[in-house]
Amino acid sequence: MKGPLFYAKILLFGEYGIIKDSKGLAIPFNTYRGALKSSKNLRGKAKVSNGNLERFYEYLASLKTDIVSFNLKEFKTDIDNGMYFDSSIPQGYGVGSSGALVASIYDKYAIDKITVLENLTRDKLLKLKQIFSLMESFFHGKSSGLDPLNSYLSLPILINSKENIEPAGIPSQKEGKGAVFLLDSEQIGETEPMVNIFMNKMKNEGFRKMISEDFATTTDACIEDFLHGNVKSLFGNVKLLSKLVLKNFKPMIPAAFHKVWENGIATNDYYLKLCGSGGGGYILGFTEDYEKAQKSLKDYKLELVYRF
Repeated sequence: MKGPLFYAKILLFGEYGIIKDSKGLAIPFNTYRGALKSSKNLRGKAKVSNGNLERFYEYLASLKTDIVSFNLKEFKTDIDNGMYFDSSIPQGYGVGSSGALVASIYDKYAIDKITVLENLTRDKLLKLKQIFSLMESFFHGKSSGLDPLNSYLSLPILINSKENIEPAGIPSQKEGKGAVFLLDSEQIGETEPMVNIFMNKMKNEGFRKMISEDFATTTDACIEDFLHGNVKSLFGNVKLLSKLVLKNFKPMIPAAFHKVWENGIATNDYYLKLCGSGGGGYILGFTEDYEKAQKSLKDYKLELVYRF
């Protein structure tokens, strides 16, 4: 048995803002992927994954919902026969490792599933997001459902608000100097503690005002610029966003990267922002000159995501 591939995702813009109903833009990242496989002789990671699937099966079997049902008998038989999720997606890195797993389980075991090939109306997209939110909550406590949605559809997704999401066309990559890249913090981040810090900060009126005004406005401007290929304007807005995040989301930025973050803003060699919830994993970088950014960040591991 070998299931279809499901890819990692990158939330280019909108981390934390989408919790509070502002815009977001997520894209598939096919450097990392996962698929369901089975083996008679489970060892190491495959054995751990099989155990996780067993717990996930129990969670799905206990769900009291009428929006989705699964072929649980087949799922259980496959687990007993050595099924595991074979994935190259790093866990705790903000690129949707649990999202790809959820997408693969829905794809294989959901009854009357919504397929990628049908006409994906807004209602169908919202229903999928709702189902995925319910499924992925097993991993994160509370999930928006966007990671599995992105992985399942393998399309860029524009989040206008919680009730308004749509597939988005992004400009095709160019052979220019500019780039979006990932910077490896070489630390694992956990989603739940970071989201809890954010929720506590939201109790502060000043922080709430910053999120609903400055943060949302700047994020929206970045998304508009990116989708319309306004590269010059985009970098001005990404710099603003990088400053806002450094000032207001310090606990989500690993301490070792505070200076690196400041240096990018001061030199204009690159601008950093959170990738996912932060606290470790990847940090997302934007630069008008990738070679220059590589020199500035020569002590770190970088991965190219998109070229301008």
